[in-house]
Amino acid sequence: MVESPCLPLVLPPTPSPEPSQTEESSGFVKLAMRNMVRKGRQSLFHFGLTAVGLVAFLLLIAWLGRPTLPQ
Repeated sequence: MVESPCLPLVLPPTPSPEPSQTEESSGFVKLAMRNMVRKGRQSLFHFGLTAVGLVAFLLLIAWLGRPTLPQ
């Protein structure tokens, strides 16, 4: 039985993003953060609605898929 030598996995270097692309994406992040701070109450309200809706959906799926046991 011949064993093959273990070679380390070497990945080629990834090119760094262009400076203009980084500046644009950081601008979007800054804008999103500014909007979230400005509309904090609305963001929290929407997050709460989403959380309640998700829990209600999961409970509905669990209730519909519950096993029926013979009595």
